[in-house]
Amino acid sequence: MTMRSGPRFAVTPSASAPHLASMGTSIVADVGPNFGAVDGAGDLRAIVGALLTYGLIIAVLMLVITAATWAIASSSGSWHTAQKAKLGCFVALGGATLTGAALAWANWLLDIGAHL
Repeated sequence: MTMRSGPRFAVTPSASAPHLASMGTSIVADVGPNFGAVDGAGDLRAIVGALLTYGLIIAVLMLVITAATWAIASSSGSWHTAQKAKLGCFVALGGATLTGAALAWANWLLDIGAHL
């Protein structure tokens, strides 16, 4: 991961602020996350990646099982079981969506943080 340089602010000394003349002509603000500060950062990324993978696998398996249950219950006339299976399908879709979006959201936040 490459660190992007932060915003650059040009400082021009003026008559109203003579103390800025001694600071130089530009100030560079490099602000960003320091992933090397934590000893186990690489291990932490691997663990989080594995947990996201397991979460997606479980959500897809739950979706397959509840969709099959919904189909069987609907065809046999068991409306109560079909309703519960339909709810399970929606919960599985929501879980898969949230789990899949978690990594993209975290990367987006880190990208925004590098530009601040």
